[in-house]
Amino acid sequence: MTEILVSRTEPGKGTRPEGTANETDASRKVREMFTQIAPRYDLLNHILSLQMDRLWRARTAKILRPILAREDAKILDLCCGTGDLAFALSRQGKGRVWGADFAHTMLLRAQAKAAAVSAEITARVIPFVESDALRLPFADGAFDLVTAAFGFRNLANYEAGLCEIRRVLRTGGTIAILEFTEPEPGWFGDLYRWYFRAVLPRVGAMISGDKSAYSYLPKSVARFFPPAQLTELMMGNGFASVEARVWTGGTVALHTGRKSGSV
Repeated sequence: MTEILVSRTEPGKGTRPEGTANETDASRKVREMFTQIAPRYDLLNHILSLQMDRLWRARTAKILRPILAREDAKILDLCCGTGDLAFALSRQGKGRVWGADFAHTMLLRAQAKAAAVSAEITARVIPFVESDALRLPFADGAFDLVTAAFGFRNLANYEAGLCEIRRVLRTGGTIAILEFTEPEPGWFGDLYRWYFRAVLPRVGAMISGDKSAYSYLPKSVARFFPPAQLTELMMGNGFASVEARVWTGGTVALHTGRKSGSV
């Protein structure tokens, strides 16, 4: 196996897919990519993560169960894609779950999947709202919990995303960001980077028919914040008691925190 060196760039204000120069271009490009890959999105998630994506979402929902179990809890799953985390959250409790994403084709698949979930969940229908994460159509303090699974990294402006999450959370409400990260150098980290940068884009392009989306994925992860820096960013944008749980050899991290009373 060819050695792959770690070349993490300093995280920027937001994602910048190749060929984009500003936030507007970045947002448009990300929406186009996810619109294109929507038909094969779930299949590729399961194949490329070796089914670990199911475990990560289930573990996240279990950790958040004390909030989800409350009948009066209101939960927003941001950048919800095809709804897998929204469904996992709904299965864990009695709270009301909303999903939001700006890719219309992703939401169509989420709505189609909703018909196949258990009667217990469909009795509490999950509304899926087409919306940009930086301009949410919800009132201030509307939610007790806001989650984002593998979508926060794709925002065109991370601080603006945190500010919007903070706006729609009630004081004391919880934020939970599940996101890819890169493991430390070493045999496992080198193997991961080889798979993530050499194998994953080829398999993703072959199955989805979109080469750019699965080339973008490893580049966006390499450019994103390591757990300690994301923790600092959250604390600097109005969240307290921020905790990072790093799983699966340092490839995934769940960050949780509470909306403080003042920034």
